[in-house]
Amino acid sequence: MKSMPQSLLEGYVSFKYGRLRTERARYHDLAARGQKPETMIIGCCDSRAAPETIFDAIPGELFVVRNVANLVPPYEPDNEYHSTSAALEFAVQALKVKNIVVLGHARCGGIAASLQDSPEPLSPGDFIGKWISLTENARKDLEGRDVPADKRIETMEMISIQHSIQNLRSFPCIRIQEERGKIELHGAYFDIESGALSWLDRETGWFRPVEVDLKLVE
Repeated sequence: MKSMPQSLLEGYVSFKYGRLRTERARYHDLAARGQKPETMIIGCCDSRAAPETIFDAIPGELFVVRNVANLVPPYEPDNEYHSTSAALEFAVQALKVKNIVVLGHARCGGIAASLQDSPEPLSPGDFIGKWISLTENARKDLEGRDVPADKRIETMEMISIQHSIQNLRSFPCIRIQEERGKIELHGAYFDIESGALSWLDRETGWFRPVEVDLKLVE
């Protein structure tokens, strides 16, 4: 058997003799009682945009599913394999989360690929091209707007979040719970370079920077 990558080994040692020791009681409680996260986050699998890091989450606080370009497919009960849809169903029906957040980010390779005119960057294998085709409606939405060339990818990243939220509402279990006031759907956008976070404003229908109350960091 090949040896464990050194970076992973060092990380595990740091966790075992650091965080695990200081949070031993919490891990024990999570093992005994199970998880009860109130928030689900659908994020991108980009290694630079980990939701648990961005929100400084403690174990058991967030239920996270990550995929290429943080996309939510529409509700399609077709007997095929749907990992993101399965995670949504479990979060809503079993865990009974109160919030679902679609978390996008700047410099997303999947979104950038969706804007390429040539189909080749979208089809390096059997799966990525089909998956990125989920952004087609968002791309049509973008083309209908007057957006400067240097803002196209950023705007597309944000529009895609909005379309994923629309797709969330195509799931009966989510739509019904939202109508009952049991679930709230949110959109968020993280800038990797600056660390700035923007939130989808329900009133304006667009993203605004999150204002940080400095009292929270004192």
